[in-house]
Amino acid sequence: KYRELKKDTGTIKELDGSTKYTLKLINFRDRSRAAPDKEMIFNAEKLFNEIEYPALIHCKSGADRAGLMCALYMLIYEKEKPEIANKQLSWKYLPVKWAKPGVLDSFVKEYGVEYKKSKQKFMDWVKKKYDPIMLEKNFRSIWWVNRLVDDILKRE
Repeated sequence: KYRELKKDTGTIKELDGSTKYTLKLINFRDRSRAAPDKEMIFNAEKLFNEIEYPALIHCKSGADRAGLMCALYMLIYEKEKPEIANKQLSWKYLPVKWAKPGVLDSFVKEYGVEYKKSKQKFMDWVKKKYDPIMLEKNFRSIWWVNRLVDDILKRE
């Protein structure tokens, strides 16, 4: 039985579950209310290349952060096209594109626009062209959808 914890130690419940079922727990920080920063994307690339498979990716609500990590997995590890990766942020998994987490969908779509023009590889795009500050500046959420997602649904 083993587990690996990065910085955050997780909750006792997580630790008990990982010990009971011999799972390796890795806490990886990403954000649902901001454009992914480049360092996080580079860390995700390293993670996907080092972890044992099969793997389960989850977050509290299982939609936004988990959806982003699954999209990144498809783009980085599986080398899929952006339209395939973007399916990880589809309605099927309940992300809300008109609230603040919609910036994650915009991130994948922004790469999709560049991919259609130049067929540039994802990590090359991240290194050379991706600008998280501009993505956040250009993204607009709808105030009442934010209230619904944050205050009523209590999503993080």
